[in-house]
Amino acid sequence: MYLNQFLMLAAVLFSVGVYGVIARKNGVMVLMSIELILNAVNINLVAFAAMNGALAGQVFALFVIAVAAAEVGVGLAIVLAIFRNYKTVDIDEVDLMKG
Repeated sequence: MYLNQFLMLAAVLFSVGVYGVIARKNGVMVLMSIELILNAVNINLVAFAAMNGALAGQVFALFVIAVAAAEVGVGLAIVLAIFRNYKTVDIDEVDLMKG
């Protein structure tokens, strides 16, 4: 397989993820879109690492996966706290953060 095929796949995933972050109102869908963006970055890192024969891109991808797992944990906790307080996960409904 050629490098441009991986880059096109990553570009499509990244574009879908950016559209999901911008257009969605649901908090869970925003988190899923951020995961798509991070997976597109991982595809690029691994593809360029395989092209250059280096291991650094794959190690970087593992760090991105670890950060994504932490992001999901914190993000879902925030979404659950918002749902408990407002009974909705619609982001437009909870635009005022009072503390």
